[in-house]
Formats: sequence, C-alpha cells, structure tokens
Amino acid sequence: MKKGKDKSTRKTFAGIMRYLKPYSFFLVFTVLMALVEVAATLAIPYLAGVAINQMIGTDNVQWEELYKIFYGIAICIGAAALSQWLMSLSNNRIAYHVLADIRRDAFAKIEKLPLKYIDDRAYGEIASVVVSDADQFTDGLLMGFTQLFTGIVTILGVLVILFLMRWEVALVVLLITPLSLFAAKFIASRTYSMFKKQSEVRAEQTAFIDEMIGNLKTVKAYTHEDENEEKFKEINRRYEKCSLKAIFFSSTTNPTTRFINSLVYAAVALVGGFLVISSGSFLVGNLAACLSYANQYTKPFNEISEVFAEFQNALACAARLFALIHEESEVSDENAEETGRAVGEVELKDVDFSYDPARPLIEGLNLSVPAGKKIAIVGPTGCGKTTIINLLMRFYEVKGGSISLDGKDIRNIKRKSLRKSYGMVLQETWLKKGTVRENLLLGCPEATEEEMINAAKLAKAHSFIKRLPQGYDTVIEGDGVISEGQKQLLCIARIMLCRPPVVILDEATSNIDTRTEIKVQAAFDELMKGRTCFVVAHRLSTIENADSILVMNAGHIVEQGTHKELLQKGGFYSELWKAQFALSE
Repeated sequence: MKKGKDKSTRKTFAGIMRYLKPYSFFLVFTVLMALVEVAATLAIPYLAGVAINQMIGTDNVQWEELYKIFYGIAICIGAAALSQWLMSLSNNRIAYHVLADIRRDAFAKIEKLPLKYIDDRAYGEIASVVVSDADQFTDGLLMGFTQLFTGIVTILGVLVILFLMRWEVALVVLLITPLSLFAAKFIASRTYSMFKKQSEVRAEQTAFIDEMIGNLKTVKAYTHEDENEEKFKEINRRYEKCSLKAIFFSSTTNPTTRFINSLVYAAVALVGGFLVISSGSFLVGNLAACLSYANQYTKPFNEISEVFAEFQNALACAARLFALIHEESEVSDENAEETGRAVGEVELKDVDFSYDPARPLIEGLNLSVPAGKKIAIVGPTGCGKTTIINLLMRFYEVKGGSISLDGKDIRNIKRKSLRKSYGMVLQETWLKKGTVRENLLLGCPEATEEEMINAAKLAKAHSFIKRLPQGYDTVIEGDGVISEGQKQLLCIARIMLCRPPVVILDEATSNIDTRTEIKVQAAFDELMKGRTCFVVAHRLSTIENADSILVMNAGHIVEQGTHKELLQKGGFYSELWKAQFALSE
C-alpha cells in the first residue's frame, strides 16, 4: 500500500514539475533571491557578535569599529528585505500562472471527456476539483516555494557557520537535528491521507449543495427540506471529523518543533557557556551569535513542518486535479475526415450498446433512413429512444456494429464536422449566461440580423423577445428573466437559424402550451421539408404525420410503419395510443 502511495506521490511531483518548467526563469530567480535573503540574514548575527566583542568594558568601547558594523548590519537588513520582496513577486507569478494553466487544462479536459465520465459524477464534485482543489494546491505551492527552500538553505548555512565558529557547538546542534526530522516525517506521513479524505468529502459536500440549489423547487414541492438538512448534517459531520483529524495532526507541528527548538537553544547555551569560561578565544559575542544562530537554525524546522502539513494538503488536491487532467479522453478523431454539407441519409447496422456492460440495452439494432424522411421514435421510458440520439451524435460510441451518415461510418468523420450536420433540440433547455442574441447565434454566428429575427418569428419567440427589457440584447441570467417555455422557444429558434440537414427533436415542445405547440409544430414542418428528421416523442399526437414510426421496447424495434399502419396492426403502438387517449375516447 505504501509503495503504491509513494508511486502516486512521485507521479504528482512529476506533474507539478511539468507545469513549473515554462517558468524556469522565475524559479531560478526565486532561488537566487532566497540565497541573497538567507546570506544577508545569516550575516546579521555574526556582525552582532563582533559588535558585542568590541564593547570590552567600561569606557573601553571601539566606537569606530561599531559604526562600521552597524552600517554593515543596516545593509544586510535592506538586502534581506529587498530580496524577500522580489522573491515574493516572482513566487506569486509562478504560483498563479501555474494555477491558471492547471485550471485551463482541467477545463479543456472536461470538454474532451466522454459524456459517460460526466454522467457518472455529480457536477458539483467536478467543479470542486477545478475550483477548490486548485486553490488549495496553489496555497500549498506558494507556501512551499517561499519557506521550504529558504528553510533548507538557512539550516545548511547555519551549520556551516557554526562549524567555522566552534565545532563543539555545531556538533551539539547536529546531534539534536534528527529529532526535528523525525517529528516532521511522523506528522507528514499522517496528514496526507487525512487531507486527501478531507478533499474528497469537500467535493461530495459541494456536489450535494449544487444539486440541492439547482433543484430547490422540487425539494420544496416535496417538502424534503428536513431530509436534505439531515443529509447535509451527515456529510458535514464527516467533513468535520476528517478535518479535525487533519488539523489536529498538522497543529502538533508547532508545539513539537518549539519543544525541540528549546532543547537546541538550551544545549547551545550550556556548551557555549562552558566554552566561554574555559577558552579565551570564545568570547561572549561569539556565544551571543551562536545563540542567535541556534534560533535561526530551529525556526526553519518549525516552518518546514508547517509547510509539510500544508504541502500534504496541496499534494492531495494536485493528485485529484491530475487525475482529472489525465483521465482518458473520448476516442480521438484526429485521423478522421471532414465532411461537407450532408445529404442526410442515416443507417444503423447491427448496433449494440449498453451504459453498463452487465445490463444490455440495445442489441442488433438495424435502421435505414433515406434522406429527407421524418422518423419518429416512441416507446416506454428506458427503452433506448434517447440513447439512439446519443449514438447518432457520437456522445457515446457504439459497442458493436456501425452508424453511417451518407454512407460514411460516423467514426471516420470528425465530431465537429458530424455535429454541424445535426441540429438538436432537447427536452432539457440550456441557455448560456448572455444576451438573447448571443444564445440565438450560438450555432450560426455569421447569421444576419434579419435571418435571426426570421428564425425567432418561425419559432413564435419574436413577440415575447420584443417585450423583454432590452429585446434581443436582454441578458439571460437565472430563472427570473424568462420562463421554461420561453427558453425552449429560444432553443427552437436557435436550431431554425442553423437549418441543418439532419434535425433531432427530443421532446422539443414538452414545456410549451398546446396553442403555441400547434404553431411551432407548423414551423417545424416547414423546417423539416427536405431534411432528415428524428423525433423522440411521448405525445403520440405530435408524430402522426411521420413518414415512419419506430416503436421501441427494451432496446429493440418491435414495430415499424406509419401511424395508420401501426394502429391497424393492433400491436404495441396501438396499445400505447389507446392508453394515451383512453380518457378522451
């Protein structure tokens, strides 16, 4: 288990180094400024010790030498302050550029991931990785670069100076050092797994909040507030538990290192005191310098231990980020070909597909659709209607068989080129935050104002758009500006503006009132002329004029024909029709 964890940590480090590589110049500059800061800081105690030795006794002070030393100390203080400021600027540039790069790659990866990955995870969890984990990683990286390197250089520099001043004192410091190293390793080894768990539970909490806020109307409609509150409390308790454990172990860093710091200081004072008494060459000023160096030596251990705790959290967050970035993308279409405007001939041959290998859905599906025909797909919930649409659009890849457009296997057509041949209106409307105009031009940005308005008129959306505060320039944000039905009309207008050769309507008029639906249906009929059209419908009255109706059940086409033919057969479609219109009859 430990070996696997070490391997995972090494992979995470390798990923971090790849992102740091473009900023090598700033990294080197940070290192140089850290060296200048440490050198200037370490020079001050030595100069202070020399100054003390210049004050030999009453009326015996070497003022000229003291002034020179004070000037030197002032220069060292100024150099340390300036280098620290420059190092912070450089370090911030590295950290926040790396953050921007990682977020950019994570978002780019999300757009390349197969829809199965998105469908299998809560949206809030993915958002938590890109936003919260990226922030936590940057905080750890920022603290790590600033304190880790300067701390290590300070420790090594102090040891060298102490050995040059008096090897006995340096040896005492060196003998106590393993205690600090042991404490740091002990704490770090226990905090990584706890911070990793904390990050996972935080993502679960974010996902739950996102889900509840997005569906608050449903929650209130079913008076499910108390149950949700209990669920949130349960997640919060787990988050509190793992957070407290992580914080407890990381908080032991400070008192532990301070205790070891006190041991080092006491040991240096004791040994140095004996040396002052027994040796004429080791003066009080030297002892004062050694005590100051003892403080400087132990302080980085305290900081490094804190950095390790923070760094463990950063590593856990980085691991989740890199797991997302390195997730397998959808099948590459780099070698596929572009296709011009499609005619619209679609064929499914021996198609097999299932979301879960243990639960077959579509098996051996065959379908041939001539160009310009209107095909309706009906059937009970879960029979595979929407799945066919997902396969046509290559949102999912077939497990067996093939789907072709104009005689070309769609796996050999670039996705962008393929999807430009389709126009799709879903039951679930989606409009981006922006103006009505921007949403209408989403699929056809080169369209003229006149074309856009004509499309809106065809979709029966123009009248309500003109009543909006800024008309076509009204910003759509949240649910308060326009209704769900109006959103669907905008989605319909968007597809009418594109006028693609193949149209897919998946319950496209589900949120529209009956009167408007009749008008929009007439507009659809106009749009569908000369175009291949797939209509997924539950309301059978909307597909009576389809050229062919596919009746699906359990992933298979059980019946196929026109509306009249299927009613005359008295089969599955007839039963669906009777069940839907039993009350009216």
